[in-house]
Amino acid sequence: MGKEVIKLEPKFPQLIKVEKLKVAAYARVSTEKDEQHNSLEAQKDYFLKFIKNEPEWEYVGLYYDDGISGLSKKNRDGFNSLVKDALDGNINLIVTKSISRFARNTVDTISTIRKLKREGVGVFFQKENIHTLDSKSEFVLTLMSSFAQEESRSISENCTWGQRKRFADGKVTILFARFLGYYRGKNRELVVNEKEARIVEYIYSLFILGFTFSEIKSALEFYNIKSPGGTDSWNHQNIKSILTNEKYKGDALLQKSFTDDFMTKMKKKNEGELPQYYVENNHQAIY
Repeated sequence: MGKEVIKLEPKFPQLIKVEKLKVAAYARVSTEKDEQHNSLEAQKDYFLKFIKNEPEWEYVGLYYDDGISGLSKKNRDGFNSLVKDALDGNINLIVTKSISRFARNTVDTISTIRKLKREGVGVFFQKENIHTLDSKSEFVLTLMSSFAQEESRSISENCTWGQRKRFADGKVTILFARFLGYYRGKNRELVVNEKEARIVEYIYSLFILGFTFSEIKSALEFYNIKSPGGTDSWNHQNIKSILTNEKYKGDALLQKSFTDDFMTKMKKKNEGELPQYYVENNHQAIY
C-alpha cells in the first residue's frame, strides 16, 4: 500500500494573527569624550528611524551605555537591562551596529547570545550582517567576536606602551579632578591652585603640630572643607595620601600601579614587577 499524505488546512484561519516583532536597539560608546557622545546621539537617532521604518517591527526602546568598556558585562547597566527585558519576554529581536558594540569579550558575547537564543530572542549585527537565529551564525560570530577581543587587546597594549614611554621620559600625568592643590596647565603641567594649596598646607601644619589623623579629620570637617573627591566628609586615607604624596614637595614617582589584565582593567600596586621613575623638581612644591 502506497503512503498517502493529507494536507490539513487550518479550520479558522481568520483567528490566526501574526504579531509584530518587538524590536529594541543597543548602542555603546566606550569613552566620555565629546566626539563619542556625538556618536551615541547619532546611533540613537539612526536606530529609532531604522526600527520604526520596518512595518513588521514594533519599536520597544533603545538601550545604551555611555563611557563604558565592552570588555565586561559588569557596570553595563544598559546592556544588562536589555538582556533582562529580552529574557522576560519583552523583546523578540535586538539590533546593534556591530559585534564590537555589543561586547568585546568572546565569552560574554557567545554566552549571552546562547542564553537569548534559548528564549527565541535574536540579535542582528548590522555591520557583519549576522542574525543569531540563523543556524550557521555561531561559528562566524565566535570568529568575529574573537577579532573584536583581540582588537581591544591591541589597543590596550598600545596605550600601555605609550604610557610607559611617557613614564620613562619623566612626563607626569595625574587625575586632576581628584587631586587637591594643583590644576592642569596649558602644557599639561602641574600648576599650583592657590586656594586648594592652603588646605594642603593646613593639613601638613596640623600634622607637624602633633595632631592625629582623627583630629585633622575633625578640623577639616568643622571648617566645611571639601575632600579631594568633593564630599563633606574626610577619612584617614584621604589625609594619609596627602601627607605621603611626594608631589607636594615638587617631585613625582611614576608607575606606582599598573593594569594587570586588559580584560578586567583592574589596577595593581607596583611591588617591583615593573620599573618606577622618580622625577625631582618637576613642578612647584606646596609644602
